Amino acid sequence: MRFRNQNVIVTGASRGLGLSLSRHFAAEGARVVMVARRVGPLEEAVAQVKQVGEAHALPADVGAPDAAAEIAGAAAAMVGAIDVLVHNASTLGPVPLRPLAETSDADFDAAFAVNLAGPFRLTRAVVGSMIARQTGVVLHVSSDAAVDAYPTWGAYGASKAALDHLSRVWAAELHGTGVRVLAVDPGEMDTRMHADAIPDADPASLRDPDAVAAGIVTLLARSPRSGARVQVEVAS
Repeated sequence: MRFRNQNVIVTGASRGLGLSLSRHFAAEGARVVMVARRVGPLEEAVAQVKQVGEAHALPADVGAPDAAAEIAGAAAAMVGAIDVLVHNASTLGPVPLRPLAETSDADFDAAFAVNLAGPFRLTRAVVGSMIARQTGVVLHVSSDAAVDAYPTWGAYGASKAALDHLSRVWAAELHGTGVRVLAVDPGEMDTRMHADAIPDADPASLRDPDAVAAGIVTLLARSPRSGARVQVEVAS
């Protein structure tokens, strides 16, 4: 088991890629703290993951200003010092998606709160312990919208582009500490978020989140270079 006795936080863990990542980490021997906003779906997701390994439910909204310290403290109490922190939670904002000229201040701010400020705060709350132990991984789940400019994806794409750069800055500042910071682009997946954004998309043309999660776990086990932005490979 490639992550035996490691402690992992996965945000946005109640469905889609977050749920699949939690399941794969648990199957590889990790103790997984699964974070999501809604208690009911989160508890159902945790029950699924417990069928293959150890998992704990931690209801929280990563976009809330005071959430990071609460998540970090509660997770440490559940499993101990965190070895892997996965920033998977994100929001598109209102759907159907809107052009920037029709995007409200509140919706723009909400996208950055969840997709950028939340990961920044939670990394800051967790990374001190990693530095002290000279080991740890911080993983940011990015998007092709961080690189390519898609009409109506403005707030989401801008927040993901900023997340990519935040990941690089963390990597530069943590160089030599033993802590690695990465960003991964999972590609277009057959998830509820994608269906909300593009209802007419053919699911057969999209990646299976479980296959993407398997690719991410394999990638991390290979210890890629800190600061990298990686396209996730999936088994054919």
